[in-house]
Amino acid sequence: MRIAVTGSIATDHLMTFPGRFADQLVADQLHTVSLSFLVDNLDVRRGGVAANICFGMGLLGTRPILVGAAGSDFDEYRAWLDRHGVDTGSVRISEVLHTARFVCTTDADHNQIGSFYTGAMSEARLIELKAVADRVGGLDLVSIGADDPEGMLRHTEECRTRGIPFAADFSQQIARMNGDEIRILLEGATYLFSNEYEKGLIESKTGWTDAEILAKVGHRVTTLGAQGVRIERAGEEPIEVGCPEENAKADPTGVGDAFRAGFLSGLAWGVGLERAAQVGCMLATLVIETVGTQEYTLHRNHFMDRFTKAYGHEAAAEVHTHLA
Repeated sequence: MRIAVTGSIATDHLMTFPGRFADQLVADQLHTVSLSFLVDNLDVRRGGVAANICFGMGLLGTRPILVGAAGSDFDEYRAWLDRHGVDTGSVRISEVLHTARFVCTTDADHNQIGSFYTGAMSEARLIELKAVADRVGGLDLVSIGADDPEGMLRHTEECRTRGIPFAADFSQQIARMNGDEIRILLEGATYLFSNEYEKGLIESKTGWTDAEILAKVGHRVTTLGAQGVRIERAGEEPIEVGCPEENAKADPTGVGDAFRAGFLSGLAWGVGLERAAQVGCMLATLVIETVGTQEYTLHRNHFMDRFTKAYGHEAAAEVHTHLA
């Protein structure tokens, strides 16, 4: 099963200031702020929703196709993804813009000052999925994640026109989208991904009820945080899957992307919706135990031991044969 994952490709530049921002602000001079903070450290982490999802799928051996836009500074990141089983041959490289990045400084009180540079992400609208499909010999599913909004709309319309099944996954972009855009992006989707808060926001912005949305998509996949995930289909009983026990809770960033990586990999293996959701929840648990969205490792025996403990031997037997 050939799965393309569209969405953002970015790096996070995270700095720590040992003092307090509040101590540097003068109340009657806020209209002319000019400050520079001497920081203690800098962490540069790989990110972007599409890259995070593809990294997890690559670890699981499903060879995802990353579709997005990056800058000429993408070489090192590309090599990292290539080494971890991701097909990066369809990444568009901008001739003038850098790869998107988030730059953030956190003070001793955990207040943050951050900026997000979209950069090359804005060129995602120039990517045609037909060229991707021609290169890899066809596409069985396209996951359309948070990206340049025009790019998301173009990918969705192209999937409909060409009859390619697609998954709608707005995540961070849902806040800036209006009801009309959300209706276009979700109608006819084979899968609709969201967390529980986003689920309510989709219904509020579109004016459609839960039942109306279920009638317009094949499957509605709603992540429930520590409670796991719920998968709904019109006219059928929902499937609910819980999360494995965590060894630690280090960093929640990227947990949703990891779930999608595991779920999409399960679809690629053909193990069924419940098993796919279980794989997704297991991978998400590994990520929450690690600082960074692509800093975790996947050891087959360790993964299967914890998977078996959480979901039983029958479930593990189905997954074991596919895990690369």
